[in-house]
Amino acid sequence: MNISTVEAHSIQSLLGKEAEYLLTYKAKVSQDLLHLPGGDFIDRVWSNSDRHPQVLGNLQQIYSHGRLANTGYLSILPVDQGIEHSAGASFAPNPIYFDPENIVRLAIAGGCNAVATTLGVLGSVGRKYAHKIPFIAKINHNELLTFPNQYDQILFADVEQAWNLGAVGVGATIYFGSEESARQIQEVSQAFKYAHRLGLVTVLWCYLRNSAFKQEQDYHLAADLTGQANHLGVTIEADIIKQKLPECNHGYSAVARATNQSYGKTDERVYTELTSDHPIDLTRYQVLNCYCGRVGLINSGGASGQDDFPQAIRTAVINKRAGGTGLISGRKTFQRPFEEGVKLFHAIQDVYLSPDVTIA
Repeated sequence: MNISTVEAHSIQSLLGKEAEYLLTYKAKVSQDLLHLPGGDFIDRVWSNSDRHPQVLGNLQQIYSHGRLANTGYLSILPVDQGIEHSAGASFAPNPIYFDPENIVRLAIAGGCNAVATTLGVLGSVGRKYAHKIPFIAKINHNELLTFPNQYDQILFADVEQAWNLGAVGVGATIYFGSEESARQIQEVSQAFKYAHRLGLVTVLWCYLRNSAFKQEQDYHLAADLTGQANHLGVTIEADIIKQKLPECNHGYSAVARATNQSYGKTDERVYTELTSDHPIDLTRYQVLNCYCGRVGLINSGGASGQDDFPQAIRTAVINKRAGGTGLISGRKTFQRPFEEGVKLFHAIQDVYLSPDVTIA
């Protein structure tokens, strides 16, 4: 049994009853419309853009690192949860990660393309590791110490600090749909403009946040709404988009129905021609909104739980077959013993390395 067959067998086992459903599905929107990942992705897709040569060099550095080097796919460790979810809630399951060095060590041992974390984490160990793995410095956060809790992304760092500590890129979050989104869009747009001037790559967490999005289903995960968030993200020149895996659709009509108000704008063909209920179609709509894959879509792995390995493999298969660029996996990896976290990263990466998992 060759290596690819072993990998495929493991992937099918982890997918269980969904294996055929996910591995053989043909997407409604043809892959011919997409700019797909590949070893020549920077030359083929980015070389004609307005990005500074140093930005292209740093993008290539990210795409050329780790187990997925030169495949066009990305596997990134993000650890901003110490602020976003509180350090106690994030690191109590595995206290070694209160020490920032272990965060970087996990990304290296896990074969990641990059580590995306806070200014404090990267600044504390920068001289030891900046030349060993690409750094992406997250510059804004939502903190949970204010009472009552406020949900707003505010700047914790600036672009020049990221550049000074040796980062190759900066990351930021926008809560699209929130009351604060207009200010966040303007802040992040200006930060990304400056980052590109300094030659840094820009990564945007395109998240939705509004109580109206949570109805009988959680429409924060709707393909139509998250797709539009992605489109706003690429508009302010994010080079990589991070988005949650879609689980439903028809977010526009659900919000309008629940609030008895008109909301947003869409087209019925989004639902009849461009998507279906299949998760690969829903995710392909997210890719379409990333300029047909010109800007890479990485989906997030979600919270840690009982079935982390099957869930992570499922997400990776959907992302890859939809035309996405990879996975960004945090709590599922660092909230478990170090070696198990490494194994989970490798299992995810094996999906992208396997020729048996094809583009739908």
